[in-house]
Amino acid sequence: MIGSRIAAVGHYQPARVLTNEELAGMVDTSDEWITSRVGIRTRHIAGPEEPVDELAAHAAAKALAAAGRTPTEIDLVLVATSTAIDRSPNMAARVAARLGIPGPAAMDVNVVCAGFTHALATADHAVRAGAASRVLVIGADKMSEVADWTDRSTCVLVGDGAGAVVVEAAETSERPGIGPVLWGSVPEMGNAVRIEGTPPRFAQEGQSVYRWATTKLPAIARQACEKAGLAPEELAGVVLHQANLRIIEPLALKIGAVNAVVARDVTESGNTSAASIPLAFAKLIERGAVSSGDPVLLFGFGGNLSYAGQVVRCP
Repeated sequence: MIGSRIAAVGHYQPARVLTNEELAGMVDTSDEWITSRVGIRTRHIAGPEEPVDELAAHAAAKALAAAGRTPTEIDLVLVATSTAIDRSPNMAARVAARLGIPGPAAMDVNVVCAGFTHALATADHAVRAGAASRVLVIGADKMSEVADWTDRSTCVLVGDGAGAVVVEAAETSERPGIGPVLWGSVPEMGNAVRIEGTPPRFAQEGQSVYRWATTKLPAIARQACEKAGLAPEELAGVVLHQANLRIIEPLALKIGAVNAVVARDVTESGNTSAASIPLAFAKLIERGAVSSGDPVLLFGFGGNLSYAGQVVRCP
């Protein structure tokens, strides 16, 4: 039987860094107010000439290079994003065109902050079913373009960026490279996180999201570990959606991953929505915080009050 594994990772962030001090000159806020409430110190902001597909293509090119693969070897492109302004062509098709990938299936996945882990599960399923042999999975968002820069409760949160992985077929006699997904949603509370209107703007009910994430999600994340056949204390790393340090730290603690490195990229990148998990995961790998073969829990949550998580082995 065929399973799948992550062969390589890559990430990309725009060069422009926006500090808390600069934000304090734009809205009624301060570095102390931001860091005490969400833990964010800086975020990267894309310029008007840097569309989402460009961010995605940069991250994807790095992942391909790290995997030693060429664009011609990819047969499925999945882009998780919620900031695609145009409806067609989709981001996956635009990225495929930028990279010169010939004739792939190309789909966007819009599950907002849980988009990447949904897309990763979809890639795993496609490989297992024999519908694809090598998949480019990308999380990319330009949250600065949907931010209300007059609203201090939300504009201080957002950043732009992209992360990508190459998913390949693997024999299931090996340790599972990508574990079974645990996913779901709370649709009746979907309005707690929104990107809507014309022009679209990001808004959320922060307290509702915080209570849901810190009380309901720990048990769900532990179930994702159970589906992978691991106890939380066996995890080498935990990469949660990088929404807010005050959510990440208690959630990681309640999961029980006492021996794991916990990604805290939110402090320097802000909330990059679908990009946050692959971005943080790639950084952990690149700095050697986790090693090849280590089990890491990836767990996305947020928009639609959706969630998806799986344990993966580091490339």
